[in-house]
Amino acid sequence: MVNESGEIILSKQDLREVTRYATEIAQEVLEIFERAHPVDPRPRDAIDAAWAFARGGERGKVLRDTAWAALKAAREAGTAAAGDAARAAMAAASAAYLHPLADAHQVKHILGAAAHAARAAELVAGDDRHVGADRIQQACRRATPAVVDVLSRYPAAPPGGGRVGEMLRDLDEALRSRF
Repeated sequence: MVNESGEIILSKQDLREVTRYATEIAQEVLEIFERAHPVDPRPRDAIDAAWAFARGGERGKVLRDTAWAALKAAREAGTAAAGDAARAAMAAASAAYLHPLADAHQVKHILGAAAHAARAAELVAGDDRHVGADRIQQACRRATPAVVDVLSRYPAAPPGGGRVGEMLRDLDEALRSRF
């Protein structure tokens, strides 16, 4: 849905659906970060804040701050797998901040958690691309009609982004083909 000025219309429920989807997926790889950094709560805090929003809480400073903190944890992770797991948590919390702009980069708010989670799992499996592809297929099956509806309001995922970008585009294409 787009209004007369070309702005995408998003309801708070749309944002909650996208955040729930991203958080479910990011939570599955959180243990990768926590095994490497058992005393660092930042990615878990981002997941918890994302769940709070998805379940009816407000978008606010805590949600935004935990997303930024999870990104910082990702940068400090020391291993690529732990970093991508933390980035999945950051992306889950950031999903609540999907902007109503017809910009391909907004797709990262919808599907970024799934792409980073897939990459984290892939790396833990010795950089096995089959594991990443399986995670993307699971993320595709998990997407609700509401998530696909929101995604369909945006342009296709942007180019670039290395392996995570490749998986983001694979998921984007798979979900759009469901129409």
